[in-house]
Amino acid sequence: PDGLEAIRALRPDGPRRLDCLPGAQELEDRILGAWLGRGAGCTLGVPVEGFSREEIRAAAAALGQPYPLDGYWKRLPKPTLYNSTYNGLPYRRFLQDEMIFLMPDDDLLYTLLGLLILEEHGPGFTSEDAGRAWLRYVPFACTAESHALDNLRRGLKPPETAFEDNPDGEYLGAAIRADAWGYACAGLPELAAEMAWRDARISHTRNGIYGAMYYAALIACVLATGDIRSSIRIALTEIPADCRLAAAVRETLKWCAGLRELDRVLDRIFAAHRGMHVGHTINNAAVVTAVLELESPSFDRIITRAVMAGMDTDCNGATAGSVAGAAWGASRLPERWTAPLGSIHRSYLNGLDVWDSREIAIRFTRQAMRVRTVLMDAAPARPDNPDEKEGPSRR
Repeated sequence: PDGLEAIRALRPDGPRRLDCLPGAQELEDRILGAWLGRGAGCTLGVPVEGFSREEIRAAAAALGQPYPLDGYWKRLPKPTLYNSTYNGLPYRRFLQDEMIFLMPDDDLLYTLLGLLILEEHGPGFTSEDAGRAWLRYVPFACTAESHALDNLRRGLKPPETAFEDNPDGEYLGAAIRADAWGYACAGLPELAAEMAWRDARISHTRNGIYGAMYYAALIACVLATGDIRSSIRIALTEIPADCRLAAAVRETLKWCAGLRELDRVLDRIFAAHRGMHVGHTINNAAVVTAVLELESPSFDRIITRAVMAGMDTDCNGATAGSVAGAAWGASRLPERWTAPLGSIHRSYLNGLDVWDSREIAIRFTRQAMRVRTVLMDAAPARPDNPDEKEGPSRR
């Protein structure tokens, strides 16, 4: 189902909120770590977006780059891009020696958009509130988000925006938007998943929605506990037990336990999901889960292996980096990953192109404390017709 109450009726039992909630200072450090980890993974992944494992290995060999990867790319695997731009800025700024700030990317834009939505509307924001923020701040989008943005501009409302002329509803776009809700709901996986649901239904359906809920709950748990592996199990309790995403993640965890070697597990994942689009939610979530399960607690190995696995490398690197950074906290992240990014992020949000990374963490921490104050002892808001079961008819 797509409706919130119908999704919840199919969940396994789980701890809907955790007892171990970090204080404001620790939470700010963890959120900053998550943001910088997201930026690092995204930056490492952009130059090889869409590459296979084999193509990434070959590119590293051709460029004289260490493999397994141990740092940012020093030369572009696609030489034709040296003189091109990426979201309006020189593409070469993704390279180790060319970086002067954290480059713009949709994997970072939607995290900031979530912050703006929370600041304007609070934890009880609705899907329509989020849709209006899209119209105000997002100049262009890709795949499901592009179709949904077109539908919003035509005057459609969520969840119709996810169905009308939108063939990409199970791609991972909603999953890359999930971090903001996890950051705001540290220790509150159920509420994080609900916020992700409110946002995801603008553009996604079924497993596209579940992927966002899974990652939001995962990040919310890691921010509170620092334990990635246990957080994966808790996050699975926020999506339907028998959906295809949950089945794929459980199967991945079983392979991890039996094979204990990432490349062998990746072989199983790619064989099981052969023919699935490289931007789909399910196969990419299986990859990220395998990396997090087998490479924790090493921040370096998590972000490099998430990218080296191939497919949607910037999305997977960003998500894995966010989870790892949340577990480590900014104060413990290796400088070779954070220092090249500098303190400034350039975004392509309309009218908001320059951001300070620490200020981002401070503002998210403020929202997390607001959520905790307002909602810890109250029933979560239900602003978006949670009884809706299936959404509008499919076209």
